[in-house]
Amino acid sequence: MIRVVLADDQALLRSAFRVLVDSEADMEVVGEAADGREAVALVRERGADVVLMDIRMPGTDGLAATRMISTDPELTDVKVVILTTFEVDEYVVGALRAGASGFLGKGAEPGELLAAIRTAAKGEALLSPAATKGLIARFLAQGDGAEGSGGRDPAASDRLAALTAREREVLTRVAAGLSNDEIAQRLDVSPLTIKTHVNRTMAKLGARDRAQLVVAAYESGLVRPSGRE
Repeated sequence: MIRVVLADDQALLRSAFRVLVDSEADMEVVGEAADGREAVALVRERGADVVLMDIRMPGTDGLAATRMISTDPELTDVKVVILTTFEVDEYVVGALRAGASGFLGKGAEPGELLAAIRTAAKGEALLSPAATKGLIARFLAQGDGAEGSGGRDPAASDRLAALTAREREVLTRVAAGLSNDEIAQRLDVSPLTIKTHVNRTMAKLGARDRAQLVVAAYESGLVRPSGRE
């Protein structure tokens, strides 16, 4: 059973999400919050697996709440899915940097929302190739305003030194939004081998999930907005 916390300042929207989630046999809503701080408290109190987090709320917003969850050693298994009205939004990238597993537009179909919860619960990233190129590249590469650097973070680049050549190759493809099966097919190895490389890369970079690997790939300059490696 996937335990879900809903965090949104609109009670009507929370109610709609609750009905949808509770209608599924493999998930249940264990709490509702109107701001980020309340959401974090519910996660700690009720052992949630996934938080559907509105990014803009009064008081403690979704960005701050996501960071509180991702930096708490006792909440390492909790996944955050950011809900946003605008799918191209620099705050979404801020949330990914803070530890979110991905994002979902509030206009998504019910099936997409349920699939997002299941995907996040499995530790996978909610980042399609289109989202990666259209949003991650745009804001991670340019959002910091680092003139002449293309948004490259030297510290992030230094962390990649711990990776093997194959791990860097796999990271590049993860950043392009490819699944383990797709990467395995392109590199002519088994999906299990790719999973091992991904897990080792996550451990070396201190990444919680694949979304964090995407962030690391762009911040380090391993992958560039133009798609050139």
